[in-house]
Amino acid sequence: MTAAQTIQAPDSKAADRQVRHRGARRRNLRGWMFIGPVVLGTLLFNVIPVVPTLVTSFTDWDGLAAPTFKGLANYQEMFSGQDPLFGKSLINTVIYTVGYVPVGIIIGIALALLVNNRLRGMAVIRALIFLPYVTSLVAVGVVSRWVFSDQYGVINAVLASFGITGPHWLGEPGSAMAAVIATAIWANMGFNMIIVLAGLQGVPETLIEAATLDGAGRFSRFVHVTLPFLTPTIFLLLILQTIGSFQVFALILVMTGGGPGDGTYVYIYHLWYEAFTLRRMGYASALAIVLFAVLLAVTWIQNRLSKRWVFYQ
Repeated sequence: MTAAQTIQAPDSKAADRQVRHRGARRRNLRGWMFIGPVVLGTLLFNVIPVVPTLVTSFTDWDGLAAPTFKGLANYQEMFSGQDPLFGKSLINTVIYTVGYVPVGIIIGIALALLVNNRLRGMAVIRALIFLPYVTSLVAVGVVSRWVFSDQYGVINAVLASFGITGPHWLGEPGSAMAAVIATAIWANMGFNMIIVLAGLQGVPETLIEAATLDGAGRFSRFVHVTLPFLTPTIFLLLILQTIGSFQVFALILVMTGGGPGDGTYVYIYHLWYEAFTLRRMGYASALAIVLFAVLLAVTWIQNRLSKRWVFYQ
């Protein structure tokens, strides 16, 4: 090797490092250009508002006059039993979550497997299933009130044709919650289906073909091949749907108004009632902070438990 080559070799390596560094910076810049608007929107509308909400939670404020500092009085009211609807609304929200989330995910998986075929007209079927998700929840709630009406409802009319007297769906606490859960599942099944469909694209066809050649049936292929690849998708849906279920409001407001009695009186409805009916903005802010803490804890627990059943390929 000549002296010139010995001198040029380090320079060549340094030039290569500079090129790779510039390429990495360009890729990072493109990545931030894609996620930047989402990150900025999340900061402006989700993260930063937590600070004034936290400050307001220590005050007595009606939304108009100057707030009065109360310290921990709002939180003491919640946890000392002075507000009986706090515990009731939280229990009702948990009942709604337990009834809605697992059934909604299972139906979404079933629909995704059903429409994951290249058949004529399948795109139209997918669009029809997804249509309720892009429909206004207020409109969905109004229609559902008619569907579950004890006098004019379609469900009771079908039951009557078989000689069965249908219940007063929205007039009894248990059936009213079931009606709201059923409506929520129907309204969101298209979203779950689309997410699971995206997950199905990551299942290697070669593994399915190999399992078929080994004599595995359709159910066995799903359990042992497809389902493990879907666990990250299912975990994503579990997180999203749990957070969404704790924030259910529009369907409750339109369909039941929190009734009958307090049978469907959920947490966000209680927060809304305290803030905009009783004008207790400080107490409503404390309710919001507690909800934030509950969702943070639930999400952390789900993330820890996911290490036992979520398989990343």
